[in-house]
Amino acid sequence: MNLHVSGDVGTRTSAIIGALRELEGPLLPILHEIQAEFGYVPQESLPVIARELNLSRAEVHGVVTFYHDFRERPAGRHVLKLCRAEACQSMGGDAVAEKIKALLGIDFHQTTLDGAVTLEPVYCLGLCSCAPSAMLDGEVHGRLDAAAAAELVQEARR
Repeated sequence: MNLHVSGDVGTRTSAIIGALRELEGPLLPILHEIQAEFGYVPQESLPVIARELNLSRAEVHGVVTFYHDFRERPAGRHVLKLCRAEACQSMGGDAVAEKIKALLGIDFHQTTLDGAVTLEPVYCLGLCSCAPSAMLDGEVHGRLDAAAAAELVQEARR
């Protein structure tokens, strides 16, 4: 994933749209590909997408803001996702989340000042039997407690 926007966002967005526009329901695949390219969905991409797909800017913006996986700003070097689903909450997920937020000094949807870690809520990682769970850079971690949360933060800070 390229986290630095270089070159013309509009040109790169148009190229992605050109490659995917013939798919049935191309908006989500296009948004995912744009996020893979830039590390987030730049605001400059929205009018290009709207124009090319014959949608309103509001429709495109609504999709970007509805789905939690789309970012409107670049993420940190590491992305820590905490499960917020009921199974994880019932097994102490709220306490783990508060511990991690305190250790990082940020809230959900924020990035540490040094750009190391972005904290994101997710609503099920499929590890309900190992609750509470988290995902750090695509690697899942289950049965978190305060000590495991501290280790996870330490790993993310490297």
